[in-house]
Amino acid sequence: MKYYPLSFLTTILERRKLVYSMARREVSSKYVGSAFGIVWAVAQPLVMISVFWFIFSIGFRVSPRNDVPFVVWLAAGMAPWFAFADIMNLATSAVISNGNLIKKTFFPSEILPVIRAVSGLFSHLIFVTIVLCLIGLMQMEISFYFFQSLYYLCCLFFLALGLSWTFASLTVFLRDIRHMVAIVMQVGFWATPIFWDINMMSGTVQKILKLNPVYYIIQGYRESFIYFTPFWHHPVYTLYFWGVTSLLFLGGMFVFARLKPQFPDVL
Repeated sequence: MKYYPLSFLTTILERRKLVYSMARREVSSKYVGSAFGIVWAVAQPLVMISVFWFIFSIGFRVSPRNDVPFVVWLAAGMAPWFAFADIMNLATSAVISNGNLIKKTFFPSEILPVIRAVSGLFSHLIFVTIVLCLIGLMQMEISFYFFQSLYYLCCLFFLALGLSWTFASLTVFLRDIRHMVAIVMQVGFWATPIFWDINMMSGTVQKILKLNPVYYIIQGYRESFIYFTPFWHHPVYTLYFWGVTSLLFLGGMFVFARLKPQFPDVL
């Protein structure tokens, strides 16, 4: 089977209405039968922020640079990470959980990870809203740099989607992949500078940690909401991020396209 990135993306664009419709249905299904419904979508990030704020700010007395309110600094870093982790965990099982569609009908299975990625952005929107509310409560400066977070959201989406195509297709043949991804996300949360400042580490360790492309996104959110630093102030790191992300994105499409014809037989 030949691999054509353009035709792969064209298929997704042609079915964008279907992607949106199914993503909206997935979001709605999370709260069906729940007495409080969407309230839980707000309560979960609020509880997480509160717990980590209490542990690291009150307990360990961690404080970021420039006297930034820790709760805002923490929330700005947690927002992109939990979106990334949510998308990865949802998208990895996207194909195997929709086996009936793939086996019984001609269905463009490449859109399944996209649907999971789009539905994962709903929780992210709530998380970012909480960040903005915290900025207002702390009477911090409001800036047009807030809109720069949309650029970093695109970075997050492309990185997560490329990985999602790879893991979603591999999980069809090795179900342990989804458990491995969940563990990696847990380890990654503690290993990524989300609730601790990377400047605590030596220069060598910082260089190693910055190899993680998710750090670029987390730092970008903080620079958009707190430090007001334009993304073009890091040209080398930006090129590195997009180089890695492009390889993962194209690689994800390639792996998915090669394994897709075998899905009906395995599922």
